[in-house]
Amino acid sequence: RDIIIAIDAGHGGEDPGAIGPAGTREKDVVLEISRRLAAEVNRTEGFKAVLIRDGDYYLGLRQRTQLAREQKADFFVSIHADAFTSPRPQGSSVYALSQRGATSETAQWLADSENRADLIGGVDGSLSLRDKDQVLRGVLLDLTMTATLNDSLSIGGQVLEQLGRVNRLHKSRVEQAGFMVLKSPDIPSLLIEVGFISNPDEERRLRDPVHQQGLSTAIFSGLREHFQSNPPPASLLAWQRDNQRRPTGNEYRIQSGDTLSAIAIRHGVPVNQLKQANDLNGDVIRVGQVLRIPSS
Repeated sequence: RDIIIAIDAGHGGEDPGAIGPAGTREKDVVLEISRRLAAEVNRTEGFKAVLIRDGDYYLGLRQRTQLAREQKADFFVSIHADAFTSPRPQGSSVYALSQRGATSETAQWLADSENRADLIGGVDGSLSLRDKDQVLRGVLLDLTMTATLNDSLSIGGQVLEQLGRVNRLHKSRVEQAGFMVLKSPDIPSLLIEVGFISNPDEERRLRDPVHQQGLSTAIFSGLREHFQSNPPPASLLAWQRDNQRRPTGNEYRIQSGDTLSAIAIRHGVPVNQLKQANDLNGDVIRVGQVLRIPSS
């Protein structure tokens, strides 16, 4: 199957978003960049784009993530343009959900269990929580949120690196904040501020089709880089990896039930060394992922 990227152009309709000194409306700029990003995604084998907003109309914040879920999205990216009271700030920023926002949102999902209970299995809804007690459901949702956040931060870092090649960066690392549009426990999500529309020079660049294309190419390059290394199970990229790349003697493909500590013990290497060799920040691993085994 294709890896599905849900692309959300911020604002729309009666909500113009920020307006630049020359009258450029955020909703128009981000829709154009989103369309270019969607075209880039759809041109690439193994990927499919879904535009959450494909015209000038308004959608509620929760409705946006709900539409992504209905489309079985593997990733959700919301495109915005920043603004400030001063014309000086400029540059692109990338945001993931903060841990505080994640925790409060998990509690809300637990409270609203009627429509949410079947979502713990991800886009396929293969695991229902309806027969689980409150404590276990809380633990499972927290685990899902942690894995989703780790993915969001990992992808965000790669997107930020690519954006830095085509635009000045406002912040040099992925920021974390409680944006409502990012609060989806089962879908990794990023909010990207492509630039400051309140800065006259940046406003002019944001209207430039060449710059818009450069931004969309950079965003997708970061996404593609992540998914080529970590393709979702049953995706075309995962099939290509499994059929074209067999683990060598110093590699190990993760099986169901594996843990990092068990893999480290089996190969006689310290867990920290295993993490370092594979650029892992946490303990989250996925079935089918290939780990490099450092020499002990």
